[in-house]
Amino acid sequence: MTSSTTVDRAAREAATRNLMERRDASTDEFERQRLLEEVVELNLEMARGIARRFRGRGAEADDLEQVAYLGLVKAAHHYRLDEDTPFIGFAVPTIRGEVKRYFRDCAWTVRIPRRLQEMQGTIAAKLPLLEQKLNREPTPAEIAEHLAVEVDEVEQALAAKGCFNVLSLDRPAEADADLTLADVVADEEDGSIDQLETVEMLQPVLSDLGERERRILHLRFIEGWTQSEIGRDIGVSQMQVSRVLRKILDDLRGKLTPLQAAA
Repeated sequence: MTSSTTVDRAAREAATRNLMERRDASTDEFERQRLLEEVVELNLEMARGIARRFRGRGAEADDLEQVAYLGLVKAAHHYRLDEDTPFIGFAVPTIRGEVKRYFRDCAWTVRIPRRLQEMQGTIAAKLPLLEQKLNREPTPAEIAEHLAVEVDEVEQALAAKGCFNVLSLDRPAEADADLTLADVVADEEDGSIDQLETVEMLQPVLSDLGERERRILHLRFIEGWTQSEIGRDIGVSQMQVSRVLRKILDDLRGKLTPLQAAA
């Protein structure tokens, strides 16, 4: 099952809840584990979607998916039906948090092209002999001449030196001995991930709306129509559109508040 449409998302949420209710009612540990695995399998696409939004930041796509799957498993284990929170409202922040922790703890290295990696290895192997021959530290030009390569390649390899060293976030920052590296590294939120979480939370809530209410929301916030234009389209006055829109938004706000608190 994919998460491409509102109907799919609502169906997935309903199926997930049904599995969780059956698991909650069961005392057979084998059955409970089987139902939990079904919940995870049912929601794999949601985890993949979150992993995709973290691509291009230096970590392998397969690694990101595995970490997202781990977050999904944790969410399934810790989800509680009595909290009255949709599973996606609990799972998305859990998965996102797991991926963020992966970047903080495991992915601080910078990947450089293989040719520069190989050049670094060649320089490291030949440098001691060249230093001994010159009785000093050689210049990039001298290293390039000794290796019979372009100076640019040597300079790029030297500039990338240390990119494979993983720094502990508990290491003191050089600028201030009282601060750790974690204190000075920016921890910026990704707006696209926040948007994904909001959309995931909204989908089951919007599925409860009638066709007219969904059309009003679409015309107002997607198409950018005025209330008067919407009124003409659906055959009511601008005042009626205003009242209906206010009621829809109040209802949505009331339903989303507990979900945001849970996140």
